[in-house]
Amino acid sequence: MLTQALPPAIATVLTIVSILTPHWVSYTVTADTGSKFQKYIGLHKSCSSVDDPTCRPFPNDDDCRDDQFFCSMWRSSGFLISFATIVELATLITFLVVMAGGKYKRESGWKLIGCFLLADAAVEFASIGIMAYLFDTDSQFSIPGWSLDWSWVLVTVSASVSVVLAVGLAVSAWLLPPEDDYEYLEDPIDS
Repeated sequence: MLTQALPPAIATVLTIVSILTPHWVSYTVTADTGSKFQKYIGLHKSCSSVDDPTCRPFPNDDDCRDDQFFCSMWRSSGFLISFATIVELATLITFLVVMAGGKYKRESGWKLIGCFLLADAAVEFASIGIMAYLFDTDSQFSIPGWSLDWSWVLVTVSASVSVVLAVGLAVSAWLLPPEDDYEYLEDPIDS
């Protein structure tokens, strides 16, 4: 049962890591002197190789003074990913309850798990889309050297895993024979 819960757990861990690390968008440039400047922006903080302290909350009031749209969209993306984590944790608990339950729970519970997985993927893909839109359209990312970073990729993988799991559950529910408790034996008297 624990190995069957591994894929949903991996998706949840990927999402949590992406929230905790400031690597959604990064900027790296090397000066003519050879020194390297790096800036990493996460959902809730920004880190720079030249700032002291190196990390600060993001977006803060100074970031939002001139561009309320950017801040609203960035915060919305952060909220969506946090909400997706709650959905993933609910999916994981539901998965464990269904797998530990009896035959009826296993045969009917896949629908609920599949719905949770698709809801999670939809929320994560919405957040990923918002980030990609901001990256493509906001003027602060128009300077060469900016790129979507590995936290963005982690959430993309997490959402994709959720979709694959939901499709796999649906396909297995329709294609695999029902789980039977016993097999009927031929009646030797009627033969």
